[in-house]
Parts: sequence; structure tokens; C-alpha cells
Amino acid sequence: MEKKRIIKLKIKKMGINGEGIGYFQRKIVFVPQALPEEYVLARIEKEQPKYINAELVKILKKSPVRTQPRDKYDVGGIELEHLQYSAQLKFKEDIIRQSLAKFKPQGYRQMEIRPTIGMDEPYHYRNKAQFQIRKSKSGKILAGLYRPNSHFLVDLPTFSTQKPLTMKVMRTVVALIKKWNISVYDERQHRGLLKTVVIRESEAFNQIQVVFITTSDRFPQKNQLINDLQQQFPEIISIMQNVNRSRGSQIWGDETFNLAGTDYLDEQLGNVHFKLSARAFFQLNPQQTIRLYDQVAQALDLQPHETLVDAYCGVGTIGLYVGQNAKEIRGMDIIPEAIQDARMNARLSGVSNATYEVGTADKWFAKWTKEGFVPDALVVDPPRTGLDERLIQTIHQFKPQKFVYVSCNPSTLARDLVKLTNDYHVEYIQSIDMFPQTARCEAIVKFKRK
Repeated sequence: MEKKRIIKLKIKKMGINGEGIGYFQRKIVFVPQALPEEYVLARIEKEQPKYINAELVKILKKSPVRTQPRDKYDVGGIELEHLQYSAQLKFKEDIIRQSLAKFKPQGYRQMEIRPTIGMDEPYHYRNKAQFQIRKSKSGKILAGLYRPNSHFLVDLPTFSTQKPLTMKVMRTVVALIKKWNISVYDERQHRGLLKTVVIRESEAFNQIQVVFITTSDRFPQKNQLINDLQQQFPEIISIMQNVNRSRGSQIWGDETFNLAGTDYLDEQLGNVHFKLSARAFFQLNPQQTIRLYDQVAQALDLQPHETLVDAYCGVGTIGLYVGQNAKEIRGMDIIPEAIQDARMNARLSGVSNATYEVGTADKWFAKWTKEGFVPDALVVDPPRTGLDERLIQTIHQFKPQKFVYVSCNPSTLARDLVKLTNDYHVEYIQSIDMFPQTARCEAIVKFKRK
């Protein structure tokens, strides 16, 4: 089929990435920004044997749930901003149903899928901005995100899902880069110093941490830059530098050191206090994180005599929040800094019954069970790739009485459920909107052992 040809489509449904789906000559067509029940003109961009990628050209008949987006940028993180928020919540529930229908775990048709828990104000929620820094041909400093499936950087002077103070600091950093003529990374030439700026904001304490990710530990003009930032923003309590010398797309390097202030940012969820190092993972939406963890606590219903394993524990957030009344908490993570933070966060929160170890979930779970420690309860919060196969085997072997799965990817969740439902019934799946305006969906699965 001729590339760039314009075709007319009726959009039947939405795909898992938020794109509209129609059919042309019995072939599936993906059209980003198109909505179900719309008639559209779309330009063919790429054709594969089984599908076509197309670009929205014109809406001939508009969906009643289409709305005017606040942002006009072609970047990730706002791919559903043109869809009314109530419809976004229904879509996220539907993503889970689509994933279950694809993988067909035991009993999937009878599983209770609860309505998505949303936000009252679904903007200005992101507590972290991770923007690439580049220089245009005209010499303008750009700070933003890449256009989807490209290395074209889109400058973001505003971004409605970020917290306002975070964006104010980011744009000040951009102005200071120009003011002090700081060297900016050139991706093609693999030259220049400053690659990425990461800004994280504490909701509980109104603190800011700034991290400069550079290609070298040398940082000319850093003192002038730091001085200006500290004078303009008393909220900045931590300025760090991370060194990433590689050409690859990986954001972080292995070396991180302090330029000014403290090494950590303070945050609090409920009565649990956290200190977050520069590379530590922490949920991007604190308001919804509390709702998420309350749902986990409700599903686990831990008693004082019960023990908990928090697999993929990160800085200890879930275990420390839900396991305060438990007899013992044990957690593991592959990032050493996260485990250091988890141990410190346990001390800060007055939790003396928590143990955290560096390593994979399957390795430590197997070691502990071999030593005779079989937990009463297990909570897993894996990355988007889902559960490690060896951990699934260990779960099959020891079958904790209480088991909750926190997922950030409905597809890998449904895939994992195919094996987990051999030993467990799914009591319910509760979706939570951690990322309004995006197609991403978080879900909590409560299991009951067979």
C-alpha cells in the first residue's frame, strides 16, 4: 500500500497504548490521538504484513468524550489528554480486561474488575521531571522529552502533569545554562558535558533535589550555577551530580556525588518517613500512592503475628507502609542504594522489625525459605517486565497464605496470572490511576490460595 496515502476509517476501540484502532482492507490500523466512534482521515506512515501505523489528519465525526488538551506537545506522558478524564478511567479498566482476554488465565471471565480509582484534580501530580538537555542549531537551550519513537527533542517550557515548582526550577536551570555558557551534550558527536537534568519535589516537606547528569566529573561553572539556584530557590536542599559517560540511551551512570546541600530528599506517606537518594525509585504521584498503599494494606489485612516479604522493595515504601503492625518485614532489591535507603527509612520510621537485602527476589526468597522462614504474606511490585520466572516457581513451591500483586503493566500481569492461577484464585483486581493523561494503568490483585 502506498505510503503517505490518506484513508478514511471508523475508529472501533482503543489499544493498550491509548491509540485509536480501525480497520482498512481487513488490516488493523493504529491511529494515535483518534477515539472510538470517530470517523477520521489518517495518513499511512508504515505498513506491516498484519497492521498499519497511521497519523491522524482530520476528524470527520468527533467523539462526545473528546476534550481540548492543555498541552500541545507531541511527547509521551500526555497521550490521553484529549480524552475526558471519566473516559480515561473507564479505558484503564478496559485495558485490564483486554489483557486478560488476550492471555486467558484460569477464570478470567469471572474475575471482579473494580472501577478505576482516579484523582479529583488529574494535573500537576508528577513529583519528578527527567528532561534531556540539548542545544538547537540556532543555539537555543532545549529541555524536554523526545517525540515518540524518535530522538527529536521537544522543548517543554510548560507541562501540565508536572508540579508547578518543578517546572519553574527546570526553566530557571535552562536560563542559567545559557547565562554561564555551560557545555551541553551533542548526541551525534558524543561531545559536551550536560546530558540530563532531574528535578524531584517532596510533597510533604516542599523540598527540591536537582541532579545534573553529565558525561564527565569535571563541571566548569558549577559554583556559579549552584549559587544562583540556591539564591533563587530556598526549597532546593540537595544538588547532586551523576556521571554517565556512555553513548547509550540509559539515563543514569554509576557515579553520583554531592555538589551542595544534603544527599537526600525527605518525603512522607502517612506516618512513614523516607529519605530518597538521587537514583532511588519513588512513586511519581504521592497523592495516589497513598491510595494505592491503602488498598494494598486492606487487601493484605496483616495481623500482629504475621510476617511479610516485600519483593522488589525499592526504598521500602510498600512494606513500611502496610507492615507497621506485622511481626516482621523482609524485602529485597537489586539496587544497592535503594536497600541503603530502605534500611535508613525503617530507622527513621521507628520500624525495628524490617530486614532489607541486595539481590533478586527469587534468590532471597529461596534463601529465606531454605532457612525456615516462610512468610505468611507476600507483596510483589515488579517492574514493567513482570515477575521473574524463578520467583513464580518459588511462589508455587511455598504458596504464602496472603498474596498481593501490584502491577504497572496489565499485559505482563495477565501473562503472570496464567501461572499464578494454578495455585491461587483472583478475588479481585483494583485499578488505580497513578498517571492521569497517560495510557499507563496500575492494578492491585488480591489472591486467595486454593
